[in-house]
Amino acid sequence: MSHRGIMEALTGLLLAMFVAMLSSTVVTNALPAIVTDLHGSQTGYTWVVVATLLTATATTPIWGKLADLTSKKLLVQAALVIYSLGSLVAAFAPNMGVLIGARAIQGLGVGGLTALVQVVIASMVSPPERGRYSGYIGAVFATATVSGPLLGGVIVDSPLGWRGCFFVGLPIAALAFVVLQKTLHLPVLRRDDVSIDYAGATLIMAGVSVILVWVSLAGTDFAWASGTTALMVGGGLALVAAALYVEARVASEPVVPLRLFRDRTIALATVASVMVGVAMFGATVYLGQYFQLSRGMTPTEAGLMSIAMVGGLLVSSTLTGRLITATGLWKRYLVGGTALVIVGLALLGTIDAETPLATVSAYMVVVGLGIGATMQNLVLAVQNTAPPRDLGAASSVVAFFRTMGGSIGVSALGAVLAHQVSSQVKDGIAGLAADGRLSPKQLAGLQHSAGDIPDLDALPGPVQAVYEAAMGNATGHLFLIALPFAIVAFVCVLFLKETPLRTHSGPAEVAPEATSDLDEIEELTQ
Repeated sequence: MSHRGIMEALTGLLLAMFVAMLSSTVVTNALPAIVTDLHGSQTGYTWVVVATLLTATATTPIWGKLADLTSKKLLVQAALVIYSLGSLVAAFAPNMGVLIGARAIQGLGVGGLTALVQVVIASMVSPPERGRYSGYIGAVFATATVSGPLLGGVIVDSPLGWRGCFFVGLPIAALAFVVLQKTLHLPVLRRDDVSIDYAGATLIMAGVSVILVWVSLAGTDFAWASGTTALMVGGGLALVAAALYVEARVASEPVVPLRLFRDRTIALATVASVMVGVAMFGATVYLGQYFQLSRGMTPTEAGLMSIAMVGGLLVSSTLTGRLITATGLWKRYLVGGTALVIVGLALLGTIDAETPLATVSAYMVVVGLGIGATMQNLVLAVQNTAPPRDLGAASSVVAFFRTMGGSIGVSALGAVLAHQVSSQVKDGIAGLAADGRLSPKQLAGLQHSAGDIPDLDALPGPVQAVYEAAMGNATGHLFLIALPFAIVAFVCVLFLKETPLRTHSGPAEVAPEATSDLDEIEELTQ
């Protein structure tokens, strides 16, 4: 394709990619308002995030394989339609159950967009020329990451309310659909040797989902030591075991090729990616809730606060990328990045409802700097070590497990947050009642709803103060729980063996159709 033809088609692709990124970032600071309006609990808050992560993670490699079987243009447009349908259902959701289901549908579309955009770009642009267009991709990621939380907060505070957050991506998705229809013209190159591991992806997602549901509900809906616990844990582990069997023995092209873990660098980098995913997603996804429910901020103000972490991430990822390109050395930046994550999480572990906001912002910058130096460079370490024929699979595995770790972290830490806030609120309300500051009727109603996310403005002043203090203390505790995972990531990075960066990527780059696995995951490593 000519440069002009590439730029015209790239416009549609970048719009599609922006939609995919915006779907997760725009809802961050809207979640407290959403859950309050739909009378949801902390568990519901968690699963609005986890549902999208799980379906996007499980389906990303499947979309990449489908690109080898049929029209890439048709698949991108199908992913846009699926995303739009999920967004419409979410926008009109009458309750938390429908909203979580709609977010899962959105995740199916997001998984397709994140995989297919890079596959299409690889088909349009020859390997030596791809660097020419990478800046546009980076700009889209930066724009969506920075603007999403702030845009979501502004929309929630506007007459549109939180439902507007699910409408905002629809015009962009429609525009991307039309632009791609007019500008993207690729030959359909069908590979007869492609095998799609539907069974492996389904079993992995099902097993992890069952265990995450158990973590979210145990201790509230049923006892930790109960028949339900035994059934869910046993069923989840059985599904995971079945997935391992399929990946090792049955699938000809598994989603997670287990043979890759024989390489020390790949094994260590994958473990580090899981730990970083748990620490990053699990701890930071609740900061918007902290600012709104503990510090009394509006969604817009919470969005402005998120710029501290995102800014640190962008500066760090850009700077370390340039330094690695200039020097060819990468391990020192991984070690420094994971060390900064540890320091940042330890500092954030000290926050409560009274911590000065400037101090919280400074701590967030530290975490952002660490994450920016860690995420993409873990994938780089794997790509630099893996044999050319395994380049795509190895890159996919690292990003797959990082996002899966994020799902686990969001779910597990959300369960901890729900338990701690509920317990502290009940104790605080009981104390107010003992002091005669609440009537028995008020006491019964408040204790019954202690596990829900309340509308703070509707609470009596003393009860509002109790809830704000409980949310502040519990959020700080989350970062301390995430800290050991970051320490494990640091230890794994220390044992990585640094090898000089390759000057070329070998045969995997020669044939574009052989690079779909790598291309489908590069979006996650920006």
